[in-house]
Amino acid sequence: MKFKHSHTTVVAVLVVLAACSISYSQKPPTSIDKERGHVILGTIKDDLKRYYYDPAFHGMDLDTRFKMADEKIKQAQSLGQIFGTIAQVLVDLDDSHTFFLPPGRSYRTEYGWQMQVIGDKCYVTAVKPGSDAAAKGLHQGDEIYAIDGIGPTRENFWKIQYMYRALRPQPGVRLQVIKPDGRQQQLDVSARIDQVKRVLNLSGDDDGTDIWNMVRESENESRLHRQRYVDLSDDVFVWKMPEFDLLKDDVDQFVNKFRKKKGVVIDLRGNSGGYVETLVRLLGNVLDHDVKVGDLKRRKDSKPLLAKTRGSEIFTGKLVVLIDSQSASASELFARVVQLEKRGTVIGDRSAGAVMEAKQYPHQLGIDTVVPYGVSITEADIIMTDGKSLEHTGVTPDEIKIPTAMDLATQKDPVLAYAASLLGVTITPEKAGALFPVEWRK
Repeated sequence: MKFKHSHTTVVAVLVVLAACSISYSQKPPTSIDKERGHVILGTIKDDLKRYYYDPAFHGMDLDTRFKMADEKIKQAQSLGQIFGTIAQVLVDLDDSHTFFLPPGRSYRTEYGWQMQVIGDKCYVTAVKPGSDAAAKGLHQGDEIYAIDGIGPTRENFWKIQYMYRALRPQPGVRLQVIKPDGRQQQLDVSARIDQVKRVLNLSGDDDGTDIWNMVRESENESRLHRQRYVDLSDDVFVWKMPEFDLLKDDVDQFVNKFRKKKGVVIDLRGNSGGYVETLVRLLGNVLDHDVKVGDLKRRKDSKPLLAKTRGSEIFTGKLVVLIDSQSASASELFARVVQLEKRGTVIGDRSAGAVMEAKQYPHQLGIDTVVPYGVSITEADIIMTDGKSLEHTGVTPDEIKIPTAMDLATQKDPVLAYAASLLGVTITPEKAGALFPVEWRK
């Protein structure tokens, strides 16, 4: 869900958080822990006052709100509560791109299953073979009625993801599910917890073990987020685009794969966004004229965001764009421009409505023992050429097409199959569902 502003800054934050970690113990915090909490809170407040695009902070009394958080930190019973208090201040802004990046941990949590809002319900979309979730009988197509007593909705879904995956990963969750046949079950599903080194040796004195492990981890992440594609026929190409993370020349090279095709499906389902450079270059590869994406509304000014056409080098065939509730940021902007310019057909589910331009600011505490943390802050809202912002509203497809619980359970993809039919290719939902299988961390 990121309309990333600076590639270098984001990479720096991720490297720091991956290389250095702390343990999130439930034991009472020390006076040093609380003091660090106060410092982190104050630093984030300063960043927010300096960089946040809305000087009125959506009507929030910033000084009062941070003072209340400061008092809560004094009463916190664990380090997790301290970080939760800090995070809540930013969550209360209800801004998809402004959030606390807590220090890394000495362990990695993998739940072994994935979920997604489809229509107005939340479903299990993947279960890892061999996981506790699979052993307990959780399956694709199960509707998630509650997670630890919390009912997931479109409005709170990102907060649940943030809490369980970034802020406070849990060793297990209690799920209340409804099976595709209507049966209700309660399942206690454990996560896989892997310990990671708290201090990495990057000097090579350990025969390069830690350096190699970092490289392998980076390669693993790259594999999970790589661009995938398939030729459905001589004339039709499908691009499964997980992120807007390509450099300008890389976009051109990828489009060259289908530039002379009669039709292309750009599948942005699950695409959380990415870089401005990727967005405007991709638009420039499918539009025969320069276009204004919208106006970036900043704290002190407004600046147009423009996409320049590649002219005779563009793709001119039929275009179908797929989106869903996890299509966010740059993917939403791309889909909406396609609609406004009447360049193609957008199919799927309403998108996330998480469309802002943000920058991430890394910080650290300590000298001998370093505690890294960061904050993502929205620096601009983007107002589309129809005068509207997509934040909280998202993109409504030209045609709503979503899978049923039984489609998920049988791993069918009727949405992609329908998109292919619009381009003259007949493919079964079963075959469409097998084109881009879910992949897991090794």
